Amino acid sequence: MYSIVVVPGPTMSPAAQIRLAPGQTLRFGRESAGDGRLHVPHAGVSRSAGEITATGTYWSLSNLSRASTYVVENPEGAGEHIKIAPGRLGAPVPFEFARLVLPAGSELLTLDVWAPRHDYADQDEPGEFGGPGGEPTALAFPLDRSSRYFLVLTALCEPRLRGEPHAPLPTVEQVVERLRPSWPAANRAAVQWSIDYLAVKLRLKPGPDTADPGPRLVGKKDTLVSLALRFDLVREHDLAALPAAPTGTAP
Repeated sequence: MYSIVVVPGPTMSPAAQIRLAPGQTLRFGRESAGDGRLHVPHAGVSRSAGEITATGTYWSLSNLSRASTYVVENPEGAGEHIKIAPGRLGAPVPFEFARLVLPAGSELLTLDVWAPRHDYADQDEPGEFGGPGGEPTALAFPLDRSSRYFLVLTALCEPRLRGEPHAPLPTVEQVVERLRPSWPAANRAAVQWSIDYLAVKLRLKPGPDTADPGPRLVGKKDTLVSLALRFDLVREHDLAALPAAPTGTAP
């Protein structure tokens, strides 16, 4: 089962998501794609720029360049990032999803790396943290409730959680407007990115190691909301995290 998903940036090849199982390594750089490599066609990037290695629920980065420091950002954080110095091997990256920034001449190139198998123990279960009973119980659908992707999922579920079981789901644009008071940088691309990430994290499609990964997922929002409500991944009390609706308008 894969544990890391690499989302190449524009112009990179292959353009499709690359999924890595624990122990697998993806080399990236200016050298041509092939043999499991990610091609970054820019004269300012080393031929063999670095390696991403899947390690259980997280990943590590090796910087194989001679002079460039790489930065790994946490898009969910407030400027949270780590720096990987030239020649550094196997630096662990703790973020559930991250943006790798490569300096390339006068440009900065980016690619995203997701670690959707990050696990979160059930904090509602008594005796879990520090109490008797051994290891905490891992959730079937581990979600970080403080993340923006969970806020997006909550906004998608909001109409039906407010007592309208057959209400139409909000559009991506409506989710953007709903979240903008507490997330000023929200835009269509960021919300759609969260929806795509949730589809991977909640395993709505078979993994790439299956014989038939199936067609492109249709009705992704409906499937996400159905799963979230069926298994109580989002509950009514989670709505408190959404910004207050403007006076005189329906949430």
